[in-house]
Amino acid sequence: MSTASPSPEDRSARVAVTVFPLLVLAGAGLGFALPGPAVSVLPYVNTLLAVIMFGMGLTLTLPDFALVARRPLPVLLGVIAQYVIMPLVGLGVSVLLQLPPELAAGVILVGCAPGGTASNVIAYLAKADTALSVTMTSISTLLAPLLTPVLTLWLAGQYMPVDGAAMALSIVKIVLVPVILGLVVRLLLGRFVDRILPALPWISVAAIAVVVFAVVGNSAALIASAGLLVLLAVILHNGLGFLLGYGIARALKQPIRSARTVSIEVGMQNSGLAAGLAAQYFSPAAALPGAVFSIWHNLSGALLAAIYRRTDAGRAPSALADSAQ
Repeated sequence: MSTASPSPEDRSARVAVTVFPLLVLAGAGLGFALPGPAVSVLPYVNTLLAVIMFGMGLTLTLPDFALVARRPLPVLLGVIAQYVIMPLVGLGVSVLLQLPPELAAGVILVGCAPGGTASNVIAYLAKADTALSVTMTSISTLLAPLLTPVLTLWLAGQYMPVDGAAMALSIVKIVLVPVILGLVVRLLLGRFVDRILPALPWISVAAIAVVVFAVVGNSAALIASAGLLVLLAVILHNGLGFLLGYGIARALKQPIRSARTVSIEVGMQNSGLAAGLAAQYFSPAAALPGAVFSIWHNLSGALLAAIYRRTDAGRAPSALADSAQ
């Protein structure tokens, strides 16, 4: 393995993955301390989520989608695992911990959300297949207007009423339209977008921090009584997603890099979207799992990336070559 110093991109990614959860945690702390101002931000949550998704669209290019034709199996595996493993694990965790209905609905909604864009940074740090991660996130995001409300209605409907049609329309407005608009802008104004790309992750994380600020502030009274229970549910949900994603990919004979990518993609959710939808369609308590997940999955993802990189250090060159296939 090379002992060269980290590249500027690697250093930037390391800074991002360290600072992002701290900024989101700061947003949560401010929301808890200042619930009044936080609640006043709630009407703007959907707009902030749309800004995040527009930023995601700006990062996409047509070759990201061409990967579906060149390597359909790992892409389909990742997307199917995303929408099978995490919703069912969310339901399982809710039953195991005997969560109250509102928290159970929130945990399941997190599981039914598409992949999170932070997974692309973690995939890069983990020396997984970053291009594959971007494609998986993009496809799962484009499928979200259909699959997220259908799965939420099926699995969370036993806990709380779910307006699937209204939720689908919201996801179209919050997710699909901004992503497509961002992709079109990238196609038309590529040189300009290339210059502002380094700033996009910071804009997105600032928006996520404000979303968490609003959601936590709106449920501040519930955190003292249910905070530890929600954290336990989130840790189990996220960790099982990582483990099952990797295990299923390897069981289906995927190379190590692809299995790592599936693991990361499955375990990391667009929890900001889940928190916003829960606040809109369920209750403040139901939005709490999404807010906590937004903080935790960045921390656990950074830890997982470090484990994968350390594993590489002890891997034989022949195994590394096999994993890159």
